[in-house]
Amino acid sequence: MAEATAAWEQQGTGTPAPPAARARLGEVPPGHTAPTVLEVLRTLDSGPRGLTEAQAEERTARLGENTGPARREASWAHLFVRSLRDPFTAVLGCLGLVSAAVFAWGTASVILLLVVVSCALRACGEHRADRSTAALRELVATTATVVRRPDEEAAPATREVPVAELVPGDVIRLAPGDLVPADVRLLRAGGLTVHQAALTGESEPVAKTADDPPSPAGAGVFEQPQLCFQGSSVASGSATAVVHATGAHTRFAAAHDRTAGRPAASAFDRSVNGISWILIRFMLLTPPLVLMANAALRGRGLETLPFAVAVAVGLTPEMLPVLVTLCLARGASLLARTHGVIVKRLPALHDVGAVDVLCLDKTGTLTEDRPVADRALGPDGQDDPEVLHWAAVNAWWTLQLGDLPQPDALDEAILDAVDEDELTAYDGVAAVPFAPDRRLATAVVRSPGRLGAHTLVVKGDVQAVLERCVLADDERERLAGLAARHADGGTRVLAVATAQRPARGRDYTPADERGLTFRGLITLRDALAPTATAALEVLAHRGVSVKVLTGDHPGTAVRACLDLGIPVDRGAVLTADGIDALTDTELAEAALRTDLFARCTPSHKARITRALRSAGHTVGFLGDGVNDVPALRAADVGIAPRDASDVVREVADVVLAEKDLTAIAHAVAAGRHAGGNIATYLRVTLSSNLGNVLAMLCAGLLLPFLPMLPAQVLMQNLCFDAAQLTFAHDRPHPSVLDRPTVLDPRRLLRFITGFGALNAVADLATFGVLALALHGPGTGDDEAVFHSGWFTENLLTQALVMVLLRAGRTAAGSRGPSPVAWAAITLAAAGLALPASPLGPILGLTALPALYYVLLAAVLFLYAVGLLAARTRYERRRGSAPARAPAGGTGAGRDAGDGNPKAKDAGGRNSVHQGSHEMPHL
Repeated sequence: MAEATAAWEQQGTGTPAPPAARARLGEVPPGHTAPTVLEVLRTLDSGPRGLTEAQAEERTARLGENTGPARREASWAHLFVRSLRDPFTAVLGCLGLVSAAVFAWGTASVILLLVVVSCALRACGEHRADRSTAALRELVATTATVVRRPDEEAAPATREVPVAELVPGDVIRLAPGDLVPADVRLLRAGGLTVHQAALTGESEPVAKTADDPPSPAGAGVFEQPQLCFQGSSVASGSATAVVHATGAHTRFAAAHDRTAGRPAASAFDRSVNGISWILIRFMLLTPPLVLMANAALRGRGLETLPFAVAVAVGLTPEMLPVLVTLCLARGASLLARTHGVIVKRLPALHDVGAVDVLCLDKTGTLTEDRPVADRALGPDGQDDPEVLHWAAVNAWWTLQLGDLPQPDALDEAILDAVDEDELTAYDGVAAVPFAPDRRLATAVVRSPGRLGAHTLVVKGDVQAVLERCVLADDERERLAGLAARHADGGTRVLAVATAQRPARGRDYTPADERGLTFRGLITLRDALAPTATAALEVLAHRGVSVKVLTGDHPGTAVRACLDLGIPVDRGAVLTADGIDALTDTELAEAALRTDLFARCTPSHKARITRALRSAGHTVGFLGDGVNDVPALRAADVGIAPRDASDVVREVADVVLAEKDLTAIAHAVAAGRHAGGNIATYLRVTLSSNLGNVLAMLCAGLLLPFLPMLPAQVLMQNLCFDAAQLTFAHDRPHPSVLDRPTVLDPRRLLRFITGFGALNAVADLATFGVLALALHGPGTGDDEAVFHSGWFTENLLTQALVMVLLRAGRTAAGSRGPSPVAWAAITLAAAGLALPASPLGPILGLTALPALYYVLLAAVLFLYAVGLLAARTRYERRRGSAPARAPAGGTGAGRDAGDGNPKAKDAGGRNSVHQGSHEMPHL
């Protein structure tokens, strides 16, 4: 009793039990022998008759209910505050506070309003996604069949209780279709097989037995036949078991522990942080330069501080948080409405668009969770439909006469391949159902027109059937070799045999399974997901390389890949042993040239995912089982289907309505659509703003007055920012969707520096035009005219930049200008109309002479020609950049300039290549 109490106290407090205690509770650490049924019951202070109601209540009070870790939904207010930690938002908030400190109340009010709007939009989107995900949650199990007694003297009674009321020591009953409600140790079992794919990734049911293991067990805990775990389900057979772990102490709930801690920064986080620091450096450097230059050259003091702050604000893309949120929210909303894809965290949509490697399991994604009949082979290895006929007779009458609730998955595949009318022509006599120890099933039928004789039809494991057939040793070896060759090819193989017996009653037993005539072999393969082939083609076209990480046998995985058109060489498969033998650096190199990983454990999947990320790739992982949780956390973006377990859906960033690669292809397109628009906004805004700031600094040193008043800078930014909101509604050029969209800060810096300098040249040319049009400064109106002329030129050049540097171009056959084009037209009209409008004098603007507009037209024409020439040169340099192969790989790769991130190696296999990420096409 002391040992049991200690074990329960450790469970209740979460303290790990020592190896000996874990062994007594059913788990076998390395070097220890599995405990017997008697030892487990003694440790749990229980017995085959179950607990009394008083014992169950006392343990519930002490150990807690059989529920997982508490789930706390983030409130809208919490999501709003969390949005303030976004780097762009933080930069804007600081600028707003600085503006308020220098009494630039207009600037401060506008900036802080943008911060509030951005945070509110993001919080609303994520709160809506959280509510949608909560609606998808399904309970692991609701009730369980438990054996309990009212008191010590009463007889045990079987009744249904809520799963939450189970405690360690409870004795439960399991039947086909039941969900295992806790971690249990089997007491008795009959033909029990369980699906534990949610825990291990195994696609086939696993046989379980209550027998006491005779020797030390070195296998993993999930491979111990006497244990069943929460999260698995009963495929066939029945069992009685004792509960040894409940609540947060089950293996299923332990995945919550693996989700603790701060995840690694995603692709979006890394890009945003990099760009934010570029802006922060510029903004910290600009005001001191303006103040020092004006003090040194013009003798101005702190009166230029508002202007210096306005210059820093002018460099900042104020609308970026709002536009990013709008782009991502529109994409997420469209995905949810049209494809049932829920984006739980808005930045994850950008990460999906940036994905260039997608890791996924085979079962349920590339293949369905069911087999299909492949071939029926006679003893000579040639196709023989008669073999399939006899296999179907066995499956049909075993189901009808064996009291089975539903056909086995293999039997169902066989029955789907034949006409049911052929089977009802026989009269069923008896059945000996499948049993794990015999590994075969027998049906006894009366054939039409054969009175006085019964036909035994036996189907099952090849070796078990061959042992019962009348065959010479060399023939038996030949047939076993034939079956082995097909098994190595990735198919599951069953043998079929028959025998004629004189008619008698229904008292057939396994002893009658002898003297059989071998009929042939049935091969079965995994049913391919109907949309997988088309989705893989779309993903390949969009530069996403697919890596298959499966716990299945290598041969089975290779066969599925080949059936789907994925060219995988059997020698190129990396298994668990090979992964363990590699260092992290070697694994990163091997992962780039390997498309199929077999016999993977959860730790292997997570390690491969981290290795691909360390090689510079943006990795997505699709998983639905608890065994996938570490990899989901390790990926840039975790993806889970709706029917995944609760813990998996909570960890995932994106939830799919169905486990369908087509939905992922739609999500990738939506992510790249949003990412392309965000990238376009950044390039257009930052290059234009940088050019204006450079020109403003030069003008501040050349002119005896401020080149632009703070109110004018603010109005100019408001006009430009309002126009650029239309980028959220832009339709990118198709080339943007064909490659990952990653915001590379270094590439962005090179772009905005080059095009910003070109913009500054246009501004300086405008200064010359103003000097020529006004014949030099010297009158009192010169300051207002200069401000007006530069204000108009700024808005016109920004309108040109919006049209000429946008990623989305009007396609042939499209009707009318795009939203961006309309916004640019409106922006240009505002630039021409504002100085002469009634609002002009309020802003310090005035009407301009006609000569100025003529000269300005010439400047704008030359600026447009320069923009087009620079853009053409930029695209040509990117398109002709030399490719480089990845470390340890062959074939063309992708470098920092351009190229398809997915190419074919010498063997025709899809390879992912190293290289820095790039911005989408302009």
